[in-house]
Amino acid sequence: MRLGPRPAALGLLLLCAAAAGAGEAEELHYPQGEHRSDYDREALLGVQEDVDEYVKLGHEEQQKRLQAIIKKIDLDSDGFLTESELSSWIQMSFKHYAMQEAKQQFVEYDKNNDGTVTWDEYNIQMYDRVIDFDENTALDDAEEESFRQLHLEDKKRFEKANQDSGPGLSLEEFIAFEHPEEVDYMTEFVIQEALEEHDKNGDGFVSLEEFLGDYRRDPTANEDPEWILVEKDRFVNDYDKDNDGRLDPQELLSWVVPNNQGIAQEEALHLIDEMDLNGDKKLSEEEILENQDLFLTSEATDYGRQLHDDYFYHDEL
Repeated sequence: MRLGPRPAALGLLLLCAAAAGAGEAEELHYPQGEHRSDYDREALLGVQEDVDEYVKLGHEEQQKRLQAIIKKIDLDSDGFLTESELSSWIQMSFKHYAMQEAKQQFVEYDKNNDGTVTWDEYNIQMYDRVIDFDENTALDDAEEESFRQLHLEDKKRFEKANQDSGPGLSLEEFIAFEHPEEVDYMTEFVIQEALEEHDKNGDGFVSLEEFLGDYRRDPTANEDPEWILVEKDRFVNDYDKDNDGRLDPQELLSWVVPNNQGIAQEEALHLIDEMDLNGDKKLSEEEILENQDLFLTSEATDYGRQLHDDYFYHDEL
């Protein structure tokens, strides 16, 4: 299932989980089981202007802003950051930047600056022309037909996001179009789209066979390939919570929508594991400042990006 265009800089693990699968993200972040701190830094400092901005911020100012961020993460103000507090903060960061980038996209798509984005404007921004496919006529070319299906899915999602049935999407509706997983009224649509794509027998569930798609074991092979074993394990241990051998609509949702919570939890545990000097399973300000570089190359500060965004470090948040 394709949930539509994704912003370019949410945080690298979120992008990898959404676009390439959590397994591939894990391999990039922990090749051969070893954590790559430079991988985290690359996620933010991939373009030269970001590198320059980071370097310009002096050590004293870095520390001042970092202390302000630590204070905000510490929800109960006890002087320590727990796994739960870190995880909640990282999830909030993901959502904040998703919303900010959707707002930036909205301005680019709104060609006539009337405060709405029409379907034609969306097409022009995406494809440089207005595309109109016949819903009932399949195309002979396989690639063109695949594109037709994706384009029609986008159009259905666009129409669903348009709550007031106006000529275009408001900013709030555009966010629902770009990030249906973040908006309650789009949840049912996301589930239905997934069922239409994967529920081949129409029983309202997705079986393991439907989950695996068109895969058929090579009759000459003694066992399934590694990627199939990984997918089967994910189906059984990550998604099929009631162990009935199929995914119901809510379980299906956990598969088709990127699991920001899981990514945030994993990063929170990683930070505590790396920075907890006294073994109390939480982080003090002293421990964080002692490991400042590690904290600034993690999702807890969106790879240092939050130090340049007063939404996070400003006292009035």
